[in-house]
Amino acid sequence: YILNSVIVTSGSVLGVLILSSAVAYIFARFDFPGKEFFFLAIISLLMIPGILTLVPAFLVVKRLNLLDTRWALVLPYISGGQVFAIFVLRSFFSSIPEELLEAARIDGASESQCFFKIVMPLSGAILTTVAIMNILWTWNDYVWPLVTLANDKLWTITLGLVGFQSRYAGMELWGPLFAGYVMASIPLIVLFFFTMRYFVAGLTSGALKI
Repeated sequence: YILNSVIVTSGSVLGVLILSSAVAYIFARFDFPGKEFFFLAIISLLMIPGILTLVPAFLVVKRLNLLDTRWALVLPYISGGQVFAIFVLRSFFSSIPEELLEAARIDGASESQCFFKIVMPLSGAILTTVAIMNILWTWNDYVWPLVTLANDKLWTITLGLVGFQSRYAGMELWGPLFAGYVMASIPLIVLFFFTMRYFVAGLTSGALKI
């Protein structure tokens, strides 16, 4: 169950970071017709409670024949994590001085080189913050895996813990239950231990000029 959660979470977070960083960079550094309208349309999705998209998302996954596969978790998690990530990353990318990128362009750097060799290295803290928040969301999610996974071999740690608790309900096996909760928490504790400094830095990085 922990391995399933690691696979799903890793794939989801990687997809969110790749797509949202590219989209946020376009919104932050390029001018095109309807730019503000499209950005506000994306941000407005933050006002929609996730529970309202549960049934439509389930129907889409079902029609794509993805039920009972890891893709049923990874793809919706990627799409669901885009909005907040684009909002945060766009604010940070906008704070990077244009003179820094202009100097690189004068030296012959292409737009993709500016993005990968200048913007991304400067964005380590904010990318870590976005990654951690998405990890917490996907790792602890219970409802979506419950409605899309029937095969217990694909269950995530949340479903595994609830299934273990239901199987031994009334037996008062508190030792094994709490051992399971501790094991499920260890990956997140280790993650925070090594990334807390970057997480705290990323929380305020968008408010400061480089």
